[in-house]
Amino acid sequence: MTDLSAALEIVGARWALLIVERLLDGPQRYGDLQRDLGLGTNMLAVRLRELEAAGVLYRLPLRHNTRAYVLTECGLALRTPIAALTQWVSQEEPVPGVEHVEDEVGGSAHDKT
Repeated sequence: MTDLSAALEIVGARWALLIVERLLDGPQRYGDLQRDLGLGTNMLAVRLRELEAAGVLYRLPLRHNTRAYVLTECGLALRTPIAALTQWVSQEEPVPGVEHVEDEVGGSAHDKT
């Protein structure tokens, strides 16, 4: 197995990098992740468990039996690859199969079609 294959085993599943990207802003509660990503509760629960098992994030207990999710050092190390992927898709030459769209705050973003 190559290093890239090993990395994709951890963060290559659908939604995994989007969850990590949200957590780069700091700890997030489950409900906030679900709302912000528009992700079904079953899929979010599965991805969070997988990322936790891989050492990418951990659960931080809060008051009233709630939890937040926080990136580990391993998870924080994904900031550079995520930024590189974002830059790659926003380059001047369009990436085949990616449609240019405006994001919520008026900046440019791309969405795979």
